[in-house]
Amino acid sequence: MITLYYTAHTCSLASHIALEDAGAEYDLRRIDFASTEQQSPEFLKINPKARVPAMMTPRGILTETPAMLAFIAQSYPDAGLAPLDDPFAFAEIQSFNSYLCSSLHVSHAHRMRGHRWATEESSFEDMRRMVPETVAAGFELIETTMFKGPWVMGDAYTIADPYLFTIAQWMERDGVDPDRFPKVADHRARMAERANVKAVLEVELAP
Repeated sequence: MITLYYTAHTCSLASHIALEDAGAEYDLRRIDFASTEQQSPEFLKINPKARVPAMMTPRGILTETPAMLAFIAQSYPDAGLAPLDDPFAFAEIQSFNSYLCSSLHVSHAHRMRGHRWATEESSFEDMRRMVPETVAAGFELIETTMFKGPWVMGDAYTIADPYLFTIAQWMERDGVDPDRFPKVADHRARMAERANVKAVLEVELAP
């Protein structure tokens, strides 16, 4: 059995959607950021990074969304969430997901997590001012170069799609106009209409 440790409005949404897409049997454990549960001794035993998502599997704990998405795709091959028989195509998915994780998500985090990189309030303010520009630059690269269409990697829906959907939901809060990126905006709208996505959002956004 898999247990996903998650918090609403975070990148854990991507793995949650992928588990639904895979038809996996899994449990959910919500981590309450408001009470700093992510820093509790109990959760630090699960993930010493004090972040979500984390995934308990029969073989141990996984963290970092690209790794978790790859694990889901490989554990449930019949769901067809990645081209597992094509090493290059699978690596392309990993490349896209790694960009979301290491670049675009980091740009987004500068809006409210400046303490990870600096200590002065003036530095935090400068980071926040840059967020609309740096996040937009990331989406510009996706829009013009990386997005194949109609899904991220082309005709086939893959584990890259819930991840892009998750981060694209933050555009407005990051000061980015989705209308600047019609491919990404259309993808976000189509993802939002998928039954599995609706089901997951209903669970995550419940009081």
